[in-house]
Amino acid sequence: MDKAGRIDPWSSEQSTDYDRIVSQFGLSSVNPDSLPNPGMLHRRGIVFGHRDLDVVVDCMSVGDPFGVLTGLMPSGRMHLGHSMVIDQVRWFQEQGADVTVAVADLEALATRGTSLAEGRETALREYVLNYAALGLDPDNTSVYFQSSRPAVQRLAFTLGQRTNLSEFEAIYGFNGETNLAHVQAPLVQVGDIVHPQMDEYGGLRPIVVPVGVDQDPHLRLTRDITQKSNWFNVKQRKSGGLTVALSIQDGNRSDLGVTDSGKVDMVSRKSMMANLESSIIDLGFSDVKSNPKHGTIEIPAATSADKFRIRMKLLSKERKMGGMGLLPPCSTYHRFAVGMTGDKMSSSKPESTIFMDDDVGVMTKKVKRAISGGQPTVEEHRRHGGDVSKDVAFQYLQFFFEDDDKALHEIQAEYESGRLLAGEIKQLCIDSATAWLSELSEKRAQWEDRVDEFLAPDAI
Repeated sequence: MDKAGRIDPWSSEQSTDYDRIVSQFGLSSVNPDSLPNPGMLHRRGIVFGHRDLDVVVDCMSVGDPFGVLTGLMPSGRMHLGHSMVIDQVRWFQEQGADVTVAVADLEALATRGTSLAEGRETALREYVLNYAALGLDPDNTSVYFQSSRPAVQRLAFTLGQRTNLSEFEAIYGFNGETNLAHVQAPLVQVGDIVHPQMDEYGGLRPIVVPVGVDQDPHLRLTRDITQKSNWFNVKQRKSGGLTVALSIQDGNRSDLGVTDSGKVDMVSRKSMMANLESSIIDLGFSDVKSNPKHGTIEIPAATSADKFRIRMKLLSKERKMGGMGLLPPCSTYHRFAVGMTGDKMSSSKPESTIFMDDDVGVMTKKVKRAISGGQPTVEEHRRHGGDVSKDVAFQYLQFFFEDDDKALHEIQAEYESGRLLAGEIKQLCIDSATAWLSELSEKRAQWEDRVDEFLAPDAI
């Protein structure tokens, strides 16, 4: 985050002031008790913020369809930090989500100079294989490449009309020196995030995107653009209930009862609004009051809990009328796991992280050299105890390797009391990481010749 409070998706330095991020960017806090079968990352507050996660949880509770989208940059090697996202994707899949995985080969070409051929090889060998080993279900997972899915690129251009360079400067910090391919990359990501709602890729349903908070600019841009494209806006009324308001745009004027001269054709408007009114009444709302002149429909008995159902009905109606009918994406945000050296984990800095294919000897050396929260001497450590907030080995147990909450709590208590030494907690991490890496290696071997099972038809 820079001096202006901007989050940069491409920076190697990121803010970890999560309270400030939640406040500044309007995130909601995650309550594990509200989730069915909350995962380890939820229970420990590692997944700390969200936008519209309640919409997805409601789908889980009633069995309605929803999807989860994640993306991968096909450059470098896959490391522990990447596994956090897959852990969340797997959790959503276990709760009923279909999974779409975007291989950002066009973005890798634009921002890192990675050729499409090289990007494909890296994606399959380094990422999809590990996704399989980490437990994604191929029967409900679809991996595609940006470069081979024209629908994504068409959406990028279509939705790109809803934004401008000033907004890109505000969100990303782009300036006159930014190359145009880099400018285009976020719009392609908008297409990635939105396109699973298209009829040919699963249809209208909520799509949730689990990310590190550094990727929030892409989600904010996508939410802003999709909401600008909606024909019908649903808002809270000051006096209670909800209001549906028409959004007159260049492409929908005649559909919403506006003539070429800009006047309201009341016959057309009343007919269109009667149709909308009927759809809302079908949801069980009998007290519905429309005002064709002002293009509003009041639903006094509706509550905020009804907003999603009404929006889905109106988006479906919008599609039948010729609109795009897009639902803004939901999103969750996780904390960063600290790198071995105290900085951000990075594929370009092997000493900063554990890679998925590290052998035990290499991993052991990294953990032993990692930043410790222990005291300078054994005597001082016994007296003052260790600091888990600074200790990489403890945090790796917390984020990745120790599933048992009670066991983790006991380790923390022993370390903070001084009974457990820094070297001993590192050995616990090494032992757990050894088991984790060994199991992952075995599962990779099982999937090595079967990664095609995860590929979408246009990716084969």
